[in-house]
Amino acid sequence: MTTDDWSTRLTARVAEQMRRARKAAGLTVAETADACAARGLAVPKTTITNLETGRRGSVDLAEFLVLAAVLGVPPITLLFPLDATPTVDVLPGQPVSTWDGLAWFTGETASSEAAPKGSPRELLDVFRSHSDAVAAAAVSTTMAKDRRRKASTTLDPARRTDLLETAAGYEQLAFDDCRALRSYREGMRERGLVPPVLPADLAFVDQPETTSKDDA
Repeated sequence: MTTDDWSTRLTARVAEQMRRARKAAGLTVAETADACAARGLAVPKTTITNLETGRRGSVDLAEFLVLAAVLGVPPITLLFPLDATPTVDVLPGQPVSTWDGLAWFTGETASSEAAPKGSPRELLDVFRSHSDAVAAAAVSTTMAKDRRRKASTTLDPARRTDLLETAAGYEQLAFDDCRALRSYREGMRERGLVPPVLPADLAFVDQPETTSKDDA
């Protein structure tokens, strides 16, 4: 396979996924073009039509991103359609499973060795671990509040006692998760990294260390 062949097939795969997504969204070509313009980048109807019909052999990166946003799909699913083909050529003459191609693209390919500190892959892992810590803290905090709320609304003394005991367990878990998240974010800052903004319900994690366990 030549580089030109690979490039053409790559564009054709992306264009087909765009066409499918457009149809699924119930959008006409004209509506899609209008929505792109509303997003800040004009993508003419002829461009969309030419992509979908194969008359255009390449897609501009900016067009690609705006079209994905308009069609309401993650951009990566246009490149690696898990439901449409079992394999893709990630580079000319290098076929892999579609999932392996997607994992390579996102930096999630399994490795037996830790990535060197400061490397692009290691930074991805740091931010992914932060995302996991945020998710854990959000779940445990929500569960703690929910059990405490249920305990405050029940009129059954026995059930209230059970719910309060359960709430206390979740509150301890939430406290530990939030402390771990705070520590992780502090570690990121010490490395000169900027942690993502926390959800509103977890904003207290970045406040000075004055929050008691009962407040978490």
